[in-house]
Amino acid sequence: MGERSRASFDLTDPLLARAAWSRIAEPGDQVAGALVTHLGAAGSLGWLYEVVDDPRRLALGALEGRDERPAGDRLVRAVERWRGRLPGLDPARELGAFGRIGGRLVVPEDPRWPADLGAAAPLALWVRGRDDLAALSARSLALVGARACTDYGRHVAADLAVGLVDRRFTVVSGGAYGIDAAAHRGALAAAGQTVAFLAGGADRLYPAGNTDLLRAVLEQGSVISEVPPGSVPSRVRFLHRNRLIAAFSGATVVVEAAWRSGALSTATHAAALLRPVGAVPGPVTSMASGGCHRLLRDAKAVCVTDAAEAAELGGRAGTDAAPVGEGRSEPQDSLDEVGRRLWDALPLRAHAPVESVARTAGLGSQETLGGLGHLELVGLAEQSGGRGRRLGG
Repeated sequence: MGERSRASFDLTDPLLARAAWSRIAEPGDQVAGALVTHLGAAGSLGWLYEVVDDPRRLALGALEGRDERPAGDRLVRAVERWRGRLPGLDPARELGAFGRIGGRLVVPEDPRWPADLGAAAPLALWVRGRDDLAALSARSLALVGARACTDYGRHVAADLAVGLVDRRFTVVSGGAYGIDAAAHRGALAAAGQTVAFLAGGADRLYPAGNTDLLRAVLEQGSVISEVPPGSVPSRVRFLHRNRLIAAFSGATVVVEAAWRSGALSTATHAAALLRPVGAVPGPVTSMASGGCHRLLRDAKAVCVTDAAEAAELGGRAGTDAAPVGEGRSEPQDSLDEVGRRLWDALPLRAHAPVESVARTAGLGSQETLGGLGHLELVGLAEQSGGRGRRLGG
């Protein structure tokens, strides 16, 4: 009896097929991705059972007649990788168990799928918490960095997260110790949305020391993995997880990372996807910031020093968000020369006579009266009985 007849589930069901492929193929498997793209999830899974059952089909070219196919040698090696995971494969059972803990499998055919995850997009995403990934991704920014961070790095990460939440961004990170945890905590403290991508199954909140933190993330955002429930994290899976953080987010900021930090791979993936990359500078003597300084020196990232600059990097700062720009912009920055001179000449507390303001500003009386009128209209000054004072600033 062939392997296909021993399948314990409906091979034609697209959702079950996606779940099965996420178990069969490792993250970043380009051959599996190409096969699913060309034959569909169900079609490619049915084909896999056929060639495993009858290897001659593969040797003779089982994809003959298709428009495109992966290279023959790569396909043969891939089938050898995959065949060992077919016995006992039961995606329906896994989906049921995941659903009982509030999880859901989100697939590319679902309108909740993120818009653009690049050429190495996952075959499916196992999600706990909020599952509208398209909405979460639409206005998002990744804050990443080293696990072994300094107090400086933790403070900056949390501060950036709070500021981004104030600007209605979703804060994305990897759920790990250090910078990741600080970013998630900052977003949670500001009552904002945050997303954690895990390298292991989303049913296992890893690392164990961040279990309470990740449970809180579930309440205000999502915990996501491309590997199925029960999967254990590994170094390779961590690196592939980083590509998802970069692809999901509108921009990536490396807060603190040493010269060889794994967080730099997230920046590399973001740059490859043509997404903006930022880096936070640290003390020049700090080895913990060596990777950030390397990104800045090699012009692979722009300098980010606060949430306003991070939001500007994301390119989606709302009109009602805190001002962003080169440094911190203020309402008076949009004034013309006369307006700026009057703004500087006006006292902040006591009202001053118009003549005194004109004299300090070096302007004529009529020019001063007209300018003060404009400042009053835009809410930057007030006049009373021929006297004026500054508002705000």
